[in-house]
Amino acid sequence: MPSTFLSTVPTTPLPSGEAVPVLGLGTWGMGETLRPAEKEVAALKLGLDLGMTLIDTAEMYADGGAEEIVGAAIAGRRDEVFLVDKVLPSNASRRGTVAACEASLKRLGTDRIDLYLLHWRGSVPFAETLDAFATLQKAGKIRHWGVSNLDTDDMQELVALPGGESVATNQVLYNPTRRGIEYDLLPWCAARRIPVMAYSPIEQGRVLKHRVLAGIAHRHAATPAQVALAFALRRPGTIVIPRSGNDKHVRENRGALDLRLDAGDLAALDAAFPPPVRKTALQML
Repeated sequence: MPSTFLSTVPTTPLPSGEAVPVLGLGTWGMGETLRPAEKEVAALKLGLDLGMTLIDTAEMYADGGAEEIVGAAIAGRRDEVFLVDKVLPSNASRRGTVAACEASLKRLGTDRIDLYLLHWRGSVPFAETLDAFATLQKAGKIRHWGVSNLDTDDMQELVALPGGESVATNQVLYNPTRRGIEYDLLPWCAARRIPVMAYSPIEQGRVLKHRVLAGIAHRHAATPAQVALAFALRRPGTIVIPRSGNDKHVRENRGALDLRLDAGDLAALDAAFPPPVRKTALQML
């Protein structure tokens, strides 16, 4: 794997027109004492140095522990970062969303979140959460808002509400083994220029031993993880957020931007992981 990179990190526009990196830094699993906190902080800092300036986190991750890791990583360089955070559906009432956001801001050590997402749909009506997002925007505590784990019918319901057309992204599970969103959700979002944020793009490592990915990686002098990331990155308007808990993985993930899958590679992936031919329920992890 080369130590230098051939490209800068490309960007894709949000509906507002603001450009954000297509490859970012995920934090699911950080702050859980699986590895020293200082190593996780260092990995995020390296990612920022390499141009992956979008960081995704959530109040759910390690009960706020991941947000504290992010806060340490962005200290002194907040203006470089496009910060994505999420509110739990159990907190997504008018008052609950505001309180959750303020708690997240404290753990992050910042005065604003760039993109604040509803983590998944719960019992609180969308309209109530949208009211809270509007309140937070007016206060300058969030800049954009979006959603996560919403299927096409949920998105249709959302955008029909007053203010719902301002949704900035939908963060969903997407990797070679989880292609159901290609049938209708991805085209629906693309038609409305709503970028999709792909989480677990290497299926938490489970896809990496598959022989087809290994074969493609060998042909390109790459790694199976880079093949899986390049698979998601091939689609315009897709933002990919692999977890990056150590320096080696950060550099490996960054290298995926310099891998171009050819027609033969994509055909092999289609044969191994067939694209959907009918509507399926949205998958989640």
